[in-house]
Amino acid sequence: MSLTGPARNAASGTASSLVVLLHGYGADGADLIGLADPLAPHLPDTEFRAPNAPEPCSVNPMGRQWFPIPWIDGSSEAQARAGMLRAAEALDAWLDALATETGIGPERTVLVGFSQGTMMSLHVAPRRRTPLAGIVGFSGRLLAPEMLASETVSRMPILLVHGDRDDVVPPAAMPEAAEALRCAGFPVATHVSRGTAHGIAPDGLGLALGFIRQRLGIDG
Repeated sequence: MSLTGPARNAASGTASSLVVLLHGYGADGADLIGLADPLAPHLPDTEFRAPNAPEPCSVNPMGRQWFPIPWIDGSSEAQARAGMLRAAEALDAWLDALATETGIGPERTVLVGFSQGTMMSLHVAPRRRTPLAGIVGFSGRLLAPEMLASETVSRMPILLVHGDRDDVVPPAAMPEAAEALRCAGFPVATHVSRGTAHGIAPDGLGLALGFIRQRLGIDG
């Protein structure tokens, strides 16, 4: 299963790093590629990719989903689990193909997820053979936290950001994910965006930019 989606070339014309933007349930890559606009001036040698999730969203046929969500679309837990595993396999293979295509390795690649995209980032990256440079997770949760420690293959720094007024993914999901990740040996930083619902606020995006620059070794 090959993933497609929008891309934004490096502002400098020569990419030496990658930021992969993973959208949420019912959206698509076009929903997040716009984050390149405020980020690119500060990441001039970074190429941005925003793959579309592999399945059409059952409750929003114009959007995509990484996997079904039972309490939203009426799917079963088994269907949700199977869909998540299919999507994880597809994303893992796509990341391998992206490294081959661009010549940019995982140590120069940062995943930035939103909501269901955060769930995919936190599930796939720890199970890959080679550590990515880092993960930024907005408004998400950690899937199957009880399995993380035993299934972790590689570790990388993680920044988790969540709005305190999120009524889609409860704010408590952030400290729960952070605890499980730290117990599995991951360095984790967290930030609460005050007055923010299920979205990405300027303060969180600013912290994400600083984290990405630090992980890519960009001075200043």
